[in-house]
Amino acid sequence: MAAHKILVIDDSRVIRNMVRDMLPPANFEVIEAADGIKGLEMIQQAKPWMIMLDFLLPRMSGFEVYEALQQSPELSRIPLVLMSGRKEEVTSKISEPFEDKYLVFIEKPFEQKELITAIKRAMVLVQKRPPISVISAPSSAADMATHDRIDEGLTKRVADLEERCTVLEQQLSTQQKQFQQLVDFIKKKLK
Repeated sequence: MAAHKILVIDDSRVIRNMVRDMLPPANFEVIEAADGIKGLEMIQQAKPWMIMLDFLLPRMSGFEVYEALQQSPELSRIPLVLMSGRKEEVTSKISEPFEDKYLVFIEKPFEQKELITAIKRAMVLVQKRPPISVISAPSSAADMATHDRIDEGLTKRVADLEERCTVLEQQLSTQQKQFQQLVDFIKKKLK
């Protein structure tokens, strides 16, 4: 199955690379934009499966991009993860609970597990969003069934990824302990 395109709109190359590194390339294709204007252009051209949007951006703020998305029945149906290191700036423009606006907020910096959880929540929220028009609804029962199967398959892959993250975290913890034991042993031998 083809990878799902996730558009990361963030002026920080570090954040864009971090998201790319946290997601398995077999399941996700990360595309990038460094400012709000380029982000909106990429949304129109690439039609991403999901958008990760920084709130503080040059040229056009994340809030302005969010507002533009909400004006379009088609674009408002794309799952949205809003990112910021300053939650108070987000809440000054978009009131909580964010779920009522069908978006997920994630505070930077974030870990892989938090990112996966945010992606899963965004997928669920967009499915709860009421249809805005007949055009945005699947045209037939067959289309709807296909859409549901795709979402179920992706949800399963994300859950599998989350499980693998837990296993890797446990292995990393074990390796850190072993490394510390080795360092302690070497220190004793050097005395």
